[in-house]
Amino acid sequence: MTLSTLSQELHVARSKRYALAGLVILGWEDAKYYVKAAEEINCPIILQVGPNCRENTPIEIMGPMLKKLAEDASINIVTLLDHSTNLKECERALDNGFSSIMFDGSNMELNENIDLTCKAVELAKNYGASVEAELGVVGYDQGIKSKFTEPKLAQKFYAATQVDALAISVGNTHLEQEKATEVDTKLVSQIEKFVKCPLVIHGGSGIKTTQLHWLAKNTAICKINIGTQLRQVFGENLREYLLNNPTIFDRIEILSHVYEKIIPTTKKIILNLRPDK
Repeated sequence: MTLSTLSQELHVARSKRYALAGLVILGWEDAKYYVKAAEEINCPIILQVGPNCRENTPIEIMGPMLKKLAEDASINIVTLLDHSTNLKECERALDNGFSSIMFDGSNMELNENIDLTCKAVELAKNYGASVEAELGVVGYDQGIKSKFTEPKLAQKFYAATQVDALAISVGNTHLEQEKATEVDTKLVSQIEKFVKCPLVIHGGSGIKTTQLHWLAKNTAICKINIGTQLRQVFGENLREYLLNNPTIFDRIEILSHVYEKIIPTTKKIILNLRPDK
């Protein structure tokens, strides 16, 4: 249908009480098959290009590629530069067709985070694009530790920046391989009182499926990021296919078989966040 912005899609999600899946991609095949899965159930999605993807494939290639994919799709698609700490990188993404950016100042001092996020918001306005920010620190499994979002600081941050979406730290962690995390729903409720924009959960792969569904239905969380879970499914299916097909060597043939197996999981992830479906 069209390339859409984060603000446009999250506004609809909030009014209808569901959340969008922010699907972390590493290349063309990820994006292509995630879109195929979303088209089969007629749900918009967010395709996110994080630092690891950008290290492998330049923004100048990813931007036009995803824009073309969105324009040819039968659903609305948001293309998001994820976890950028550099305003020049954000500008490059916007110049190359990204509809939305995430400026991540979560590891900065509060006033610096506010200042640079405000600049990101002003920059995005010139392109009709949306901005997601982060307050608190969403840590990494076996890595940097989380720092929970403080509601009153979130109030100050949102009042100053007026971002389109705010990622919060409420127990969620990046790169968790087991669905064992319990989000602090009381903290989510407290943050909702002070922040009027849609909220975002990073590290959705590690959160129990039932709680993800509940959060999407009952809170202001309108975007939940999923990356690790889908990469796990990819790895499992790739190993199985290569083991059972030792003479196949063509990359396109291998990946087409593997990604077809990922479609059902992708649809389940998207629909779990859609109590309206």
